[in-house]
Amino acid sequence: MRHRSVADVSHLPTYDFGAASPMWWGTLAFIALEATGFALAIGSYFYLAVLAPHWPIGVQAPDLLPGSTVLAILLASIVPNHMVDLWARRQDLAKVRLGMVVMSIVGILPLIVRIWEFPALRISWDQNAYGSIVWFLLGLHTTHLLTDVGDTIVLAVLMFTPKGKAGRRFSDVSDNAFYWDFVVVSWIVLYLVIYWVPRM
Repeated sequence: MRHRSVADVSHLPTYDFGAASPMWWGTLAFIALEATGFALAIGSYFYLAVLAPHWPIGVQAPDLLPGSTVLAILLASIVPNHMVDLWARRQDLAKVRLGMVVMSIVGILPLIVRIWEFPALRISWDQNAYGSIVWFLLGLHTTHLLTDVGDTIVLAVLMFTPKGKAGRRFSDVSDNAFYWDFVVVSWIVLYLVIYWVPRM
């Protein structure tokens, strides 16, 4: 019977960051899937706009203030988000804890503003095709905000437990920062569609 030598890989890390991490690729695939959903929804918006004799239908363009406030908050969040990513890659637990608390608060702020953003559309979801599509677009992004903020809060809590000291948790924080960038970029696109296309 032949004996086969087995390579000892116990010294290799069980986690990594960025493209070296399987979770990062999973997050990227999830982003691609969601981006496709956004693209289809935006395509529906422009399809309806082309068919309508006037756009928006029967109402003025949405009030800019709430949507612009959300945009300002999300753009400002890029700085602490990338700092958290940097600290996670350095595995600086104290700074990551601070950063995750900050990002949890920053994530909640646009959700609070969004309470006023839906009425600022100046139309109900069931009034006509325009109302339905803008409510759908805003609701779609709100869902992404809610899920990512929930994930951020869970990670923030984990970082204050013994499990937070595990290297894999730092990789999770980095992936979470990657996804938050998608949330910000997607809102920039939707903001232009919802608030500025009707003004053209």
